[in-house]
Amino acid sequence: MTSVKDSVCLHHSYTSLVIFLILFTSGRSDESNHLHCPAEKYSPGCSSSGGMADARERTFIMIKPDGVQRGLVGKIIQRFEDKGFKLVGMKYMWASKELLQKHYADLSSRPFFPGLVEYMSSGPVVPMVWEGLNVVKTGRVMLGATDPKDSAPGTIRGDMCIQVGRNVIHGSDSVESANKEINLWFGDKELVAWKRSTEGWIYEN
Repeated sequence: MTSVKDSVCLHHSYTSLVIFLILFTSGRSDESNHLHCPAEKYSPGCSSSGGMADARERTFIMIKPDGVQRGLVGKIIQRFEDKGFKLVGMKYMWASKELLQKHYADLSSRPFFPGLVEYMSSGPVVPMVWEGLNVVKTGRVMLGATDPKDSAPGTIRGDMCIQVGRNVIHGSDSVESANKEINLWFGDKELVAWKRSTEGWIYEN
């Protein structure tokens, strides 16, 4: 009979394999497909399609410990890919309390802050960077309201969770926040600038 501990280990091993395969298949590209704009110097003026450059953005999305434990990683990634956004960075990691304290620094004066840091450091998380047209605003809409009971059906929180303390996912609320969070969680060389063959079927120009 498989023990609970063995089941958890098998679950994390499976999740790690899924993430590896996604990164491997999504990140593969030959030299001609790479953007002539280093990831560390990405800005709205550097577009992967050459058009609508002024509206291209990157946002920070992180699947929280409850989302990982419940096996929602693949489903959440699928939603962003189905929308047409491009994954340019992802990790599977156990975040330190020091890192989380920096990430949630704006909430440090709130009474729930210690519990939030404790919860976020209780298991692995999956921080990601997604790229696309108006991805910050659209990403927030896809997540739904912070409190799942206020989230519309069809959103991630509206479909996948019940309580605000277990709302499975974090997303940047502005372009400025996205830049700050991306720089906090990812190094310059950990973001991949690449061009999909499907860009013309997602964007008009």
